[in-house]
Amino acid sequence: MVGTPAEEQRLRDLALLRRVRDRIDREYALPLDVEALARGVHLSAGHLSREFKRAYGESPYSYLMTRRIERAMALLRRGDLSVTEVCFAVGCQSLGTFSTRFTELVGMPPSAYRKAAAERTAELPSCVTKRVGRPVRNREAPAGIPFLA
Repeated sequence: MVGTPAEEQRLRDLALLRRVRDRIDREYALPLDVEALARGVHLSAGHLSREFKRAYGESPYSYLMTRRIERAMALLRRGDLSVTEVCFAVGCQSLGTFSTRFTELVGMPPSAYRKAAAERTAELPSCVTKRVGRPVRNREAPAGIPFLA
């Protein structure tokens, strides 16, 4: 069954957007920007940003930062790296930007998260820790709610 040309184009666009999302998931620690991601699927940066946001509810940059923060949370829970080391390990180039974005998504600064995670997840299985410790996207982290309350 053949759909309309508009439906077929939408399916092709969604396939491209999945490729971009998969690349972000794989290469989050590398220097990525929207223009490079767009070039990889032969779209303009503006078109990629609009379509990505329409499909996934957030911009490619926001999705990338969420992936980085999610990985940073796992590294901070491990406890063997400093906040600065974690910042650079996940691909962030600025400790200030990393800390600000981490606080927006998680609801507390990385250093406080590291300390709370060490205290509260010592006896939890890693699969549970990962599930309850996922970052909240789109600045939805409620203020004042303790980690793993």
